[in-house]
Amino acid sequence: MRDMKEAWTSLASLLGTLAFCQTLLQTVLPPELRFATLRFLKRALGFSSSYCYFEITEADGVNTNELYYAVRLYLSSFLSASCSRLSLSRAPNCSSTTFALSNNDCITDVFDGISVQWVHAVTQSQSQPSSRGEKRFFTLRFRKCDRDHILDSYLDYIMDKANDIRRKNRVRLLYTNSHGGWKPVPFKHPSTFDTLAMDPERKRDIMDDLRDFVAGKAFYQRTGRAWKRGYLLYGPPGTGKSSMIAAMANFLIYDIYDLELTKVCSNSELRELLMKTSSKSIIVIEDIDCSADLPNRSKAPPHPARRSCSNPGAPDAPSGGKDRNNNTITLSGLLNFTDGLWSCSGSERIFVFTTNHIDKLDPALLRSGRMDMHIYLSYCSYPALKILLQNYLGSEAEDLGQAAASELREVVKKAKMTPADISEVLIKNRRNKEKAVSELLEALKARAERNEKCGGLRDEREMNGEEEMGKRSKRRGLWRAPKMGETVTPFLARKWRMLKRSRQNERENLNLKGSERS
Repeated sequence: MRDMKEAWTSLASLLGTLAFCQTLLQTVLPPELRFATLRFLKRALGFSSSYCYFEITEADGVNTNELYYAVRLYLSSFLSASCSRLSLSRAPNCSSTTFALSNNDCITDVFDGISVQWVHAVTQSQSQPSSRGEKRFFTLRFRKCDRDHILDSYLDYIMDKANDIRRKNRVRLLYTNSHGGWKPVPFKHPSTFDTLAMDPERKRDIMDDLRDFVAGKAFYQRTGRAWKRGYLLYGPPGTGKSSMIAAMANFLIYDIYDLELTKVCSNSELRELLMKTSSKSIIVIEDIDCSADLPNRSKAPPHPARRSCSNPGAPDAPSGGKDRNNNTITLSGLLNFTDGLWSCSGSERIFVFTTNHIDKLDPALLRSGRMDMHIYLSYCSYPALKILLQNYLGSEAEDLGQAAASELREVVKKAKMTPADISEVLIKNRRNKEKAVSELLEALKARAERNEKCGGLRDEREMNGEEEMGKRSKRRGLWRAPKMGETVTPFLARKWRMLKRSRQNERENLNLKGSERS
């Protein structure tokens, strides 16, 4: 007991001596000298330590520090399973909750076999009284021998991962143009490449092309090309063109800009709409052959009628020369929109055109560089039918029986029904598989018999297949390439003669129809 009393007495004397020395130093030594001494001691301890420390503050002067928010978002991707105390938040247009470190909590991360430690701190800021009075920052600690590798690769890795997380968490939007701007609505279309009724090999080709586009930033820069891609979807109505666009958007996690050309008054407004689109987006013009007055230039009159901005559907008086007010949307304006200098105003964008009648489009819209891939969506084939059976009935075609599967395989080739028509039959009877298959067989057989009675000719309003496109194109001389050894001038003359004969035949047909009516 006596020894303990002496120990406490000695400790009290030591503390009193230290307090006296501290007061004496603060009185004798100026503040500048004290701060210099503290800095020297910190540096001495830093040289002796095997770790280095880096602070990443929330604000860099008057600007926000993007690296701070990237680190917070990156750490939130694995915090929920490793920490017991977290801060929760949800940003606007986000579909998931974000986890963040609480004050003075730490977490360990491993990158390429290197262990690093993150500490989040919140302190009171006295240097900026006008601010909210808090200084938020992350402290990164790792060994000095790993400094070059961490600073060169780890921070770039964090930025890339944070961008991916933002893209996945953000609610995708569907924009439509109105009054010279874009109006967004949430995009929640469920179509994916897995549910798309299409030949699996063709789907893989499209998906591989989309992957190459997303990962091709360095390639496009090296080749001097704008980072964009064009797709033309054509085929009969009901073959899945809109579903294909939705599947592309869900696959890439891109926004969609649905451009309605009838609401665009001029080429300048079209350029402004293009400037207002964001990167990582799909710009869609559906039914381009009938959504605006964009006639084939080889058939167009020399002075086309103009559309009025006050009433886009009503034409104005014919213009006798150039449109001085640029009060119209022209084919050249649309071409510049997709492939001109203005198309380079953004990056990582995809242009998608759809049409039911590809032969009605001007060849300038179809040349290489504007529409990189022409995707023909035809009538339902047997591989596509198997996908529809799996989607609506939850069973494979082989599960229905060998006889039914072979009968479906044979009759679907002759029926030439669209996936939309087959889906209507299946969705009505999705609770009864046997009834669904029997009614589907009846519908396919009825369509096949009708096609046979018509002599194999399809209704022109329902089809726009590759064979018909090729026949019409050859007849009109729009697709035939120059012959071997043929120069450009004879080639153009031959095209003009073929086009002239085609127009003459069309006029004769119109005269015959007129005489029959009279």
